[in-house]
Amino acid sequence: MTRLNSVRLLLNASVALAAIAAAPAVAQTAPTPPTAEPAVAQESSDIVVTARRRAETLLDVPIAVTAFSADRLEKAGVADLTEIQNVTPNTTLKDARGTNSTLAAFIRGVGQQDPVPGFEAGIGIYLDDVYLNRPQAAVLDVYEVERIEVLRGPQGTLYGRNTIGGAVKYVTKRLGDTPEASFKASYGSFNQADGIVSLSTPIGSLFKVGVSGARLTRDGFGRNTNLNIDNYNKNVWAGRGTIEFASPDGRLSLRLTGDYTEDKSNARNGSRLITSLLTATPVQSNPFDTRAGLNNPRQNIQAGGLSLVATGELTDNLTLKSISAFRKDRSFTPIDFDALPAVDVDVPAVYRNEQTSQEFQLAYKSDKLNGLVGFYYLGAKASTGFDVLLSTTLPNFDAYTAGDVRTETSSIFADFTYDFTSQWSLSLGGRYTWDQRRSYIFRASYFGATSEFGGNPTLIGAPSTDFRGTATFKRFTPRASLSFKPTADHLLYASYSEGFKGGGFDPRGSGASAPDVNQDGVRSYQEIYNFLLFKPEVVKSYEIGWKGALFDKRLTFALDGFYSDYSNVQVPGSVGCVIGGVASFCGITTNAAKATIKGVELESNAVLARDFAGAGSSVTLAGTLGYISAKYKTFIGPTGTDVANSRVFQNTPDWTLSSTLGATLPAGPGKINASTTVSYRSLTHQFETASPFLDQPGYALWDAHLTYTFGKGRYSVGVHAKNITDKHYKTSGYQFIRTDLAGTPTNLANVPVPNGPYVPTLGREGIATAFYGNPRQVFGTITAKF
Repeated sequence: MTRLNSVRLLLNASVALAAIAAAPAVAQTAPTPPTAEPAVAQESSDIVVTARRRAETLLDVPIAVTAFSADRLEKAGVADLTEIQNVTPNTTLKDARGTNSTLAAFIRGVGQQDPVPGFEAGIGIYLDDVYLNRPQAAVLDVYEVERIEVLRGPQGTLYGRNTIGGAVKYVTKRLGDTPEASFKASYGSFNQADGIVSLSTPIGSLFKVGVSGARLTRDGFGRNTNLNIDNYNKNVWAGRGTIEFASPDGRLSLRLTGDYTEDKSNARNGSRLITSLLTATPVQSNPFDTRAGLNNPRQNIQAGGLSLVATGELTDNLTLKSISAFRKDRSFTPIDFDALPAVDVDVPAVYRNEQTSQEFQLAYKSDKLNGLVGFYYLGAKASTGFDVLLSTTLPNFDAYTAGDVRTETSSIFADFTYDFTSQWSLSLGGRYTWDQRRSYIFRASYFGATSEFGGNPTLIGAPSTDFRGTATFKRFTPRASLSFKPTADHLLYASYSEGFKGGGFDPRGSGASAPDVNQDGVRSYQEIYNFLLFKPEVVKSYEIGWKGALFDKRLTFALDGFYSDYSNVQVPGSVGCVIGGVASFCGITTNAAKATIKGVELESNAVLARDFAGAGSSVTLAGTLGYISAKYKTFIGPTGTDVANSRVFQNTPDWTLSSTLGATLPAGPGKINASTTVSYRSLTHQFETASPFLDQPGYALWDAHLTYTFGKGRYSVGVHAKNITDKHYKTSGYQFIRTDLAGTPTNLANVPVPNGPYVPTLGREGIATAFYGNPRQVFGTITAKF
C-alpha cells in the first residue's frame, strides 16, 4: 500500500469511526462541543493546557509545564519556536548548526543535536497533537497560534517514545463563530519585512473555513564574502488552511488542517575561529560573515502536512477522538564545514522525511475518575544522502554516505486520575511500545560528486559499507503521581515517570571500521551489525512540585525538583577515519554512558500594583529559574576506558534565569503595554567533550517591548528590541582539531598546545567553525483584526 493510500484510508476511517461513535447520541443535548478549548485567561495559573490530553488549568496539572498564550507571544514579538528558550527553565531550543529550520531541542539535559535519520530527537515536537517524527522543518514560525506548551521531564506514557526529556506542543488558533480577518505587518533591522494575513468565516451553521498565509523575509546578519550573498538571511513562505465541522448537538466535530512551508533562505554558514592551517586565511572580524565556497545544492526546504481530528461524544462520560496525519518534508542544503573557498570537508546534503500516523483516544470523565486509553501508530521513512568532498586529501575525492531508515512503531496506553477526596488524587498510567527499525547504510569513495548532486563520479574500489539491518525494541513506560491540594489555590505533588528514545543504526557508520572480534581476518555481518547498532536510551525520573497562588492570585508560582537516572545514553559523533588507506569521514555512535541528572525549577509571576493609574493598570514582575546538575557516572571512550571525569553534558547550562518587568497603562482609547526581559544562561558546552573553541561562557540578553492596543483590542502597534546590547554568543559549531581526553588541543606528540599550532583530524585547513545567535534587532509591528 502506498503512503498516499495509507493516509487516505486513515482519514476515511477517522471520519467514519467518529460518525459511528456519535450516532447514538444525536438525540441528546450537549451545549459545549467536546473539542472546544477554553480561552486562555490572563492570570498565569488559569491558563488552560492539555498536558495530560485533557483541558486543565496549570494549577491543576502535576507536571512541570510552561505555557505561552497567543497574547504573551505577540507582546514579546516572538518570531519562532526557538525564542521561548530564554524564559523557560532548563530548556534549549535552537537552530541545528548550519541550518535555518532544523530544530535541536534539549530539556533537562536530554536531547539530540545531530539531525541525521538514524537518531531520534529526545524531545517530542507536536503540531496540534501530531508528533513531528524528524527535526527538519521543526523550527516553527509563530503565527495564528493559540498557545505553546513546554512539558519538562519524561512524557513516555501519554506522548510515547522520544519524549524522554519532555515535549513541546504548538497549538494553532481555532476558528471563530463569526467572519474574521486579521493582518500583521512587521518591519525592522536588517530589512526585516514580514506579513501575515488570516481569514475565516462560518458556512451555514455546521462548517467553518479559514486560511492564513505568512511571508517572512530579512537580509542577512552578515555576508558570504566569497559568494557575495547574504549569510543568516530569511526567505520563507508559509500557509495553513482549516475546515471545521460541528454537528447541531455538538457531539460530533471534525477539524481538517493542512499546512505548507517553503524556506528559500541562503545556506547558513559558520565563521572560522582559527586562522586556516593550509592557506593561512585569517579570521573575519564579523562573526556573522563567512568565506564558504560550497553552493551546491541550492538551499531549499519544503515541508507540509495534513491532519484530521475527529471527535465523537458517545455518552456524557465517554468521548472518542481520532487523530490522523500525514507529513512530508525535503531539505536540500550545502554544508561547508571549513567555511572557506577550499574544497575541504564540503558536504552537499539532502534530507527526505515522510510519516503517516494514527491515534485513537477513548476518554472517560466523571466526578471522581478521569482519564483515557489509547492506541498509536506511526509509519515513517527518513533518508539522507551527503557527499563529503575532501579534495585536499586526494584531488576531487568524495566520501559518499547514504542512509535510509524505516520506522514502524505502535503502542497502547492508558492514564487515569482518581480523586479520593477534594484534596487527594492519584494518577496512574502506562504505555507499551513496539518499535521496529529497518536501516540501509551505503558508503563508497568516488572521484567527483555523486549524481544526486549533479555529478558524474568514478567509483574508487568497492563500496566500504553496503548494510541492511533490522532491529526491534519493546518497552513499557509507567507514570504515577500523587497530588494533594491543601486549598483550592495550592497543589503539592510527587511523581515517577519513565521514557525511552528509540535505538537504531548509525547511518554514517562505516562497516569497514567494525572490529574483527573473533580475529579471523573477516568482518562478518554480525560484527558489522553489532558495531553499527545502538540501543534505546532510558530515563527514570522522580519529581516533587508545589504550585500555588497567594494574595488573591497576585502572586503565582510553580516550584519543582527532580532527579533522573539516565542509562544507555547514545553518544553520536563524527570523526576523521581511514578507509582503504585514504583519510575519510565516519560516524561513531555508542551507548557509552550512564548519568544522573538533578535540578530545581521555579516560575513565578507577581502583580506589584493594580489599578493604580486607572482601571486596568498594573505592574507585574515575572521570573524563571532553572538549575541542573548533570553528571556522567560512566562514559566508555573509544579506547575502552572510562572517561566520565572528562565528559560534560552538551547544550545544558547549569543555570537558566530570566526576569520580566511589565506594566499596563490606560492611554486615550486604548492601553499601553511595556515590558523588559533580562535572561541569563551559564557556560554551555556544545559537545560531550569541552571545547575551547565552541563552548559559550555565561551570557545575558536584554529585550524590551512596547505595544499600544486600541479599538477594543482590534488594533495594535508595537516596537520590539531584542539583544539590545548586541551580545555575540555561540549556539553551535563544528570542530575537527586534535585534542586530548579533556578537550585541550594537542600536537602530534600529544603535548598540550592551547595557543597552537593546531592539528586537523579531518581535512587540511583545520575546522573550528561557529554559529551565533541573533544580533541586536529592532522592529515595529502593526496588527489589525476585523
